[in-house]
Amino acid sequence: MLVSDLRDAPARPRGSARPFRVALVIPLQGPAGLFGASCEAVAELAAAELNSGTGLLGRPVELVVVDGGAPAATIARQIERLVDDGLVDAVTGWHISAVREAVVPAIAARVPYVYTSLYEGGEHRPGVFCSGETPADQVAPALRWLRDQLGLRRWAIVGNDYVWPRRSSRAVRAYAAALELTLLDEQYLPLGAGDVPAAVERVARSGAEAVLMLLVGQDAVRFNRCFARCGLQERIVRFSPLMEENMLLASGPDATDGLYVAASYFRSLTTAGSMDLVGRYVHRFGQHAPPLNNAAESCYEGIRTLFALSHRAGSTSVDRMMAVADSVGYDGPRGVMHVRDGHVRQRVHLAVADEVDFAVITTM
Repeated sequence: MLVSDLRDAPARPRGSARPFRVALVIPLQGPAGLFGASCEAVAELAAAELNSGTGLLGRPVELVVVDGGAPAATIARQIERLVDDGLVDAVTGWHISAVREAVVPAIAARVPYVYTSLYEGGEHRPGVFCSGETPADQVAPALRWLRDQLGLRRWAIVGNDYVWPRRSSRAVRAYAAALELTLLDEQYLPLGAGDVPAAVERVARSGAEAVLMLLVGQDAVRFNRCFARCGLQERIVRFSPLMEENMLLASGPDATDGLYVAASYFRSLTTAGSMDLVGRYVHRFGQHAPPLNNAAESCYEGIRTLFALSHRAGSTSVDRMMAVADSVGYDGPRGVMHVRDGHVRQRVHLAVADEVDFAVITTM
């Protein structure tokens, strides 16, 4: 249900368990809005699967959708009111780091918060559990592979101007020094409002053999299209830790040659867990459902991580979850997952775009 519908929801019959309500913070507008529908659908699947059993500690799971594409301060106030009024019991979902930075103090560790997006790393505040990838998992091994296999040593960085790209770039500088790579240029564009043609032209002039894209959603789509129009695919490789199947479709098959992506999940993975998820997703929503993708699948992992933490703790208390977190693990679409120091450890794969899908090359 949407937040606007929450207060009008009918009361549950006497004797029935009070639902465990999860605020699902996902982008419904802005550059990342193109995969918001996929995020909501796969989270609904996760909740339905739990509810087909015992729910979460005997309570049926209900999702309360919050627009994670709104301004961060607006989202934080909305989440704070929901927690203050006892209307949600946990928070999860894919949203950018600027939103996470605003939401964490608003929650103040009163309810568990599973942040599902890939991010810049370094989050250790109480009550926050990160189930997404970090630069150490994605970027560092990919840069090594691209150096060793393709000989790429001269790089440029193009990112959006906010927390994730800026802080990730700090880590990339350290990786580049260790791998003897040269960073020739860095540039950062406002979310949804950058001059993409100028950014592409600057990359073309930089002398880079490859460009690290730290761009979100539609901004990355615009970059891909402009990059192809300028004919740069023939001489400059692109690498991104944030490129999912909706973004490939929106970019178009002529704009994805030479594009490499690192992530813990791709729809095209041929593991049993991944194929099972695709089958269940299509069975529930049909062939024309919003495309399943790695950003959306993270929301499935968010619900599963909440379940695993609460099941191990025997409680939905943040303190109890934190006390047992390092002994929590489960097997899911991404494979075997282990929680360590508030982060879910997982395998990361490197793939290359094959028109509008991904071909997985190796597991890093």
